[in-house]
Amino acid sequence: MSASGPGLPLASLYVGDLHPDVTEAMLYEKFSLAGPILSIRVCRDVATRRSLGYAYINFQQPADAELALDTMNFDIIKGQPIRIMWSQRDPGLRKSGVGNIFIKNLEESIDNKALYDTFSIFGNILSCKVVCDDHGSRGFGFVHFETREAAQQAISTMNGMLLNNRKVFVSQFKSRQEREAELGVRAKEFTNVYVKNLKTDIDEQGLEELFSQFGKTLSVKVMRDDSGQSRGFGFVNFEKHEEAQKAVMDMNGKEVRGQLLYVGRAQKWAERQNELKRRFQQMKQLKQDRLNHYQGVNLYVKNLDDSIDNERLRKEFSPYGVITSAKVMTEGGHSKGFGFVCFSSPEEATKAVTEMNGCILGTKPLYVALAQRKDERKAILTNQFMQQRLSNVWALGGPLLGSFQQPVSYFLPTVPQPPAQAACYGSGPPAQAPPSWTAQPPRPLTSSMAWSPTTSQLSPTHIGSDEKASPQEPLQMSYTQSVANIGTQTSGLGEAGCSMPSGPLLTQRYSSETPSTHEVQEPAVCIPGQEPLTVSMLAAAPPHKQKQMIGERLYPLIYNVHTQLAGKITGMLLEIDNSELLFMLESPESLNAKKLESSLPWLTREQCSCSWL
Repeated sequence: MSASGPGLPLASLYVGDLHPDVTEAMLYEKFSLAGPILSIRVCRDVATRRSLGYAYINFQQPADAELALDTMNFDIIKGQPIRIMWSQRDPGLRKSGVGNIFIKNLEESIDNKALYDTFSIFGNILSCKVVCDDHGSRGFGFVHFETREAAQQAISTMNGMLLNNRKVFVSQFKSRQEREAELGVRAKEFTNVYVKNLKTDIDEQGLEELFSQFGKTLSVKVMRDDSGQSRGFGFVNFEKHEEAQKAVMDMNGKEVRGQLLYVGRAQKWAERQNELKRRFQQMKQLKQDRLNHYQGVNLYVKNLDDSIDNERLRKEFSPYGVITSAKVMTEGGHSKGFGFVCFSSPEEATKAVTEMNGCILGTKPLYVALAQRKDERKAILTNQFMQQRLSNVWALGGPLLGSFQQPVSYFLPTVPQPPAQAACYGSGPPAQAPPSWTAQPPRPLTSSMAWSPTTSQLSPTHIGSDEKASPQEPLQMSYTQSVANIGTQTSGLGEAGCSMPSGPLLTQRYSSETPSTHEVQEPAVCIPGQEPLTVSMLAAAPPHKQKQMIGERLYPLIYNVHTQLAGKITGMLLEIDNSELLFMLESPESLNAKKLESSLPWLTREQCSCSWL
């Protein structure tokens, strides 16, 4: 091996096929035997810092690098042979393919070293590799010579020779683009035809009778399984390309004995896979281009009158810009009540949305918005549903039941206005802001803990038949409202109840005159035989007491259905936030069997199947 091999610099080696656990220290320990080393770098992934399987070693002297290349190539490190070559900083030589040959039909026992030793007699080798997978050699490899002449000599000498009693084929290396171009040329001159959807009783003679009308056939084959049964497809090889092409054109899609035949050019498995992959990529790109093209210009119009057709829809939206398409979706000739209008620019579409949304067209008001993909629309609806659910919980519990966000304002009933001779509205001492309350984390409970009522709480032995809450009887909610006294001597706003979603919002006003009291009932959860649970009661209690108060109301509901597991189920449910627990008590339908099963996976399906609301 000469040290004059191309590369920058000459004293730099590339070491490939490294085990993932090989480090710089291991390489230094091995290669320092050849001579002084300037640097060693194992290339790693930027994110994971895992080895990429190759490294660069820079020696002080080119002779030392050449010695390492001659004596250490294909040595074993951590059970894996390494592959050494001169470092090629410029990829032009590799990409040009000059001096690179391809060898196939290699015997499985031939590895990198055996291939290197076999072809090294023809010239200086820059790189030699047998392609392998998890099961070993894949039967082909590459040898890159320093010169074109060495590669040509290797091809002329070794092509057709026996290596380990197997005939090998050696040719000039061709890039993927070159191979695909050759396949395209051969595809235009095909003579072999693939036929599928054959009846199982059609044999080679019957297949030949079907296709002999198009020309002379060289071979006909019906593919069969191990038992000799036809697999429903076969091949017909014609003498001339024109005959094969005519057979494809005439027989493809033709019905033969009750089945439609598929007839096309015969392809290798790899060629077929590449073609399908290419078609899939093209379809994916076309879909993405179409989505990008219609982004921001396509409008969704719903609540259309039955009398609106495509022309009427285009006419109504045409004043706002150039319309590229207008379509009313129909089913069975009748309008489905919605359609799409596509403009030429986003500005025109935005103007149409602003002007046409809510307008009466025919007898119905239109809903107009930008068209969305199904996944985008689903995400938006899910987000809206969650926000609506949170707002319902907020309206029930307010800031006192575990929410960390304070409300913008309270809505209180109207009180008498100050008289006209009073100084200015609100001239008295400023009203004190309502007390804020921050939720405390609930007492830790685990799935193995069960809520057990104490002697002062409800228990299975303390609940009589007349005290049990009937599952069919809905929980009753009573509302009281109160307004704190607002006087000229003392300033302060008492606890205010939040309005429920079902009732109207009441405006808040203050009086600077003599104190007046208006009782406002707070939301209260009423369980038969127990004291009503109000927001003020929970706010005044410590965190662990709040869970106890809620548990007393929740326990009898569960005990009526799951007597043995009532304590454990209650303990699991008490891990939920207080606001959601009160929402469950206020809306019993939320405690359905499905939610119980998903929240308490240790219950059996039979235990969760009964409806206890």
